[in-house]
Amino acid sequence: MLQRTDSMTDRPTVGIYRTEILPLSETFVRDQSLALRRWNPVMIGERLVDRLPLEGLAAEAAYRGPATLPQRARSVVARTLDRAPPGLTRIARQVRPALIHAHFGFDGVEAWHLARRLSVPLLVTLHGSDITTHMAWFSAGRSGRRWKSYPSRLQKLARRPEVSFVAVSGHIRDAAIAVGLPAGRVHVRHIGIDPDRFVPRAPTPGARAPTILFLGRLVEKKGCRFLIEAFRRVRDRMPQARLVIAGDGPERAALQDMAAPLDTVTFTGAVSRDRVQDLLNQARIFCLPSVTAVSGDAEGLPLVLLEAQASGVPVVTSARGGVTEGIEDGETGFAFAERDIDALTDRLLALLADDGLADRMGAAGRRFVQRKHDIRLCTAALEDLYDELARIDA
Repeated sequence: MLQRTDSMTDRPTVGIYRTEILPLSETFVRDQSLALRRWNPVMIGERLVDRLPLEGLAAEAAYRGPATLPQRARSVVARTLDRAPPGLTRIARQVRPALIHAHFGFDGVEAWHLARRLSVPLLVTLHGSDITTHMAWFSAGRSGRRWKSYPSRLQKLARRPEVSFVAVSGHIRDAAIAVGLPAGRVHVRHIGIDPDRFVPRAPTPGARAPTILFLGRLVEKKGCRFLIEAFRRVRDRMPQARLVIAGDGPERAALQDMAAPLDTVTFTGAVSRDRVQDLLNQARIFCLPSVTAVSGDAEGLPLVLLEAQASGVPVVTSARGGVTEGIEDGETGFAFAERDIDALTDRLLALLADDGLADRMGAAGRRFVQRKHDIRLCTAALEDLYDELARIDA
């Protein structure tokens, strides 16, 4: 049973729905929930996996730890019958949310059952792959059998007036409308970051070694291979330049083979949050050369771009959403078109060769994040939407 305190009961409760609470990669879900001030957040999900520290965030789940065979079987049956997982409705009723907020369309189609049973509005945040991936890709089973029915279930949500959507960038909103979600119920709300967690450190970027940093999953849409190709050209002009690739994923072996002839490329593997800050403090440039994958999967607004700028590091990116809302092109870094290796090379060389430019862009990047992407400001705008959907006077 959820234990409530006086400070919790004087605010409306929002049930933050994730099937698993919470994967290590989803600090943004936790941090946005913890940034709520007028609403009381409680995580609701099928399974509490205890991978990401919740830092005091309340959580209720039907199961804890690894799934047993009977539990998996019951969950499969519930999904096949298009019902809520066993035990979750009872838990949701104990939480008594005035609104359910699901992250990712994948969880939105499952959270709908809870919202309907409780007669409360459902808000679904669309982040990227859940809406940019071609719906035919899902229907063909290319993302797994579980998601073959995802497009039809998403369309059912779109027809329900009590269901609304949040897009993390304008690009994601456009993608949502393109697949048939109602424009009037798709709202752009940036997630933001805490600028106090990412702060500039001496020396300034212009005084640092010529180090380019990539940080992200080593998958197709992150476009790391285009950065390695551009770095070959950078090395021809600036032999002392270094490239650090932080992250892991299915493309790592192929990328390491590609970079093997270059003796100044370092692969660190997956890194901790503290290590991310250390790497940013050493980087002269942060580069995210994202592309649209064959499946259609594309970036929403990568928070790592904001973390780099908050740390005072100029950025170079082709990320969808990032180039239009995540940076100020020519002021906090440079945008370039997907797969344009010539442009990427030129942008990197410009920042490596001009100390003053690197410092100016780095300083402007921090001011930009504080002004536009502070999580406190972004979350306050989200709470305004909560108030509107739940018909609560602020």
